[in-house]
Amino acid sequence: MGTSYEKNSLTLPGAVAMGTGVMIGAGIFALTGQVAELAGALFPLAFLMAAIVCGFSAYSYIKVSNKYPSAGGIAMILKKAYGPGMVTGGAALLMAFSMIINESLVARTFGTYTLQLFGIQGGILVPVLALGLIVGAFLVNIAGNDVVGSVSKVTAVLKIGGILVFALVALWAAGFAFQPAANGVAETASAGGFLAGVALAILAYKGFTTITNSGDEVKDPKKNVGRAIMISLAICTLIYLLVCYAVGSTLSIEEIVKAKDYALAEAARPAVGEYGVWFTVAIAIIATASGLLASVFAVSRMLAMLVEMKLIPEPKLGLPGDTQTHTLVYTVALAGPLAAFFDLSRIASLGAIFYIVMDIIIHWGVYRHLREDVGASAPILITAIVLDAVALGAFLVMKSQSDPVIVVIAVTGMAVIFAFEKFYLSRAGDTAKTET
Repeated sequence: MGTSYEKNSLTLPGAVAMGTGVMIGAGIFALTGQVAELAGALFPLAFLMAAIVCGFSAYSYIKVSNKYPSAGGIAMILKKAYGPGMVTGGAALLMAFSMIINESLVARTFGTYTLQLFGIQGGILVPVLALGLIVGAFLVNIAGNDVVGSVSKVTAVLKIGGILVFALVALWAAGFAFQPAANGVAETASAGGFLAGVALAILAYKGFTTITNSGDEVKDPKKNVGRAIMISLAICTLIYLLVCYAVGSTLSIEEIVKAKDYALAEAARPAVGEYGVWFTVAIAIIATASGLLASVFAVSRMLAMLVEMKLIPEPKLGLPGDTQTHTLVYTVALAGPLAAFFDLSRIASLGAIFYIVMDIIIHWGVYRHLREDVGASAPILITAIVLDAVALGAFLVMKSQSDPVIVVIAVTGMAVIFAFEKFYLSRAGDTAKTET
């Protein structure tokens, strides 16, 4: 399976559309309520702060991609910084797993919003619908890249336009007040809660790395990759803030938290009634289905790339097809159990921890090993590391108090990933020595 784009076929507007289409979608549907639970009435500012953090984070990716435009993306940056060793393989797998975790988040969001059409909240049908969507995404990806590319272009327009319509209609119904709906309940959060909300909101922006992964497919990549990333982040920030203020001016924080897994659908109800709920659910279904479709392709492609770099073992499933076909099977096989047995809050928490740790490893590698080569500014790199570390630290403190199990699972998972990489690479080295 190749890419959906030919080499140097993406113009600047095309790259912006791709990045924006990946970022805007399921994340805002799944995360608005969860961020509000942590950040209180300041949850719109948590999304804004997350955009600033991601703006600093994007600096490392842009500087390396400008010097070495490549389809390798994150794996290429890690290899340039750390060489083909345990750190590169482990951090790349952290990114891959964070994307797989995001797939299960998207799938459960699909199930949660779909059930709003029938007035059902939660229950066994959520994981059933989530697993059904994952299987459907697998079948479409098996059908070929042309199908994935065509579906992504159409759904990108529908979901971005739909989310904008939702936000503007809800704000219109609230009189464009841009003020939280009051209910007499204390809705402020601690500084730690706000920072933890920022850490979670970062998940809604991490799709900008898709542009980095397609560096060699962008025309004039040394100029346009960075521009595309920053324009995409700016567009997403504007839309996310409109959505946050639309939800916040319609529902109180208590109401948002109560309906956190389907907050946007609940916010549409007082604004325009049941028709608004149906419209919002329809957009959520389009956003989650298309997002999962694109993510499954991206993860299988990334895993296939790691196989080619000899950082993970080649899958041998005894099935027809190339390496990416086999990694596609692994992708859905891992996403399925997560979607079935973890709720949205735990899935999002795990994804945030994995992604931010990987991001810090990227920045440290660029700072220590590539700074002079790519002409990167040390203060900006250090700022990116500090912002990530502060948000992650606050998030871990909050979760260790409210859900220590997920912190244990995250730390254990990371330890297993790096231990696996060390074991595999040592065995691969021993095999190579034996063969020579």
